[in-house]
Amino acid sequence: MGRHLPRLRAAYGSSPQHLVVMIACFTLAGWVALRIADEATAGRMLLWFVGAAIAHDLVLFPIYATADRLLRGALGRSGNRGMDGPAAHHPMPGRPSTLNHIRVPALATGLLFLVYLPGILRQGRETYLAATGQNQHPYLARWLAITATLFLVSGVWYVIRQIRWRRIAGSTR
Repeated sequence: MGRHLPRLRAAYGSSPQHLVVMIACFTLAGWVALRIADEATAGRMLLWFVGAAIAHDLVLFPIYATADRLLRGALGRSGNRGMDGPAAHHPMPGRPSTLNHIRVPALATGLLFLVYLPGILRQGRETYLAATGQNQHPYLARWLAITATLFLVSGVWYVIRQIRWRRIAGSTR
């Protein structure tokens, strides 16, 4: 087996562990597809899945890629420093990246917005009220509160990292 490994890696393009994991994933996906195929709503589920993939690739990806490019331009070179480039090989850690402290909470709030969009827009009001006995009024306020909290925590963490970085940078000079 040892002499066949390099040949397998060359033919497949990755390690045997990767191949095993991929086979397991495709097996699981096939099993789920077979289970769903018997459902009466399988066509609608497939339509939603394909629609979500197309909406992401044609609508959402260009939007957040453009937003990221604009953010990079607004921050300039100073906001995009991190542990990459020549500084990564230096014993002193790189300066904290402003860009990533904006990206992470923005991604989290964007995902939360997509998940809770019907509640935020108050779609299905009657169904929600009948199922839970509650209304959808708090959704927007709670989403805004979570957004503010995530950006606040990220900002505080950025300040802490900046202070630590300045202390380390000052002590090495």
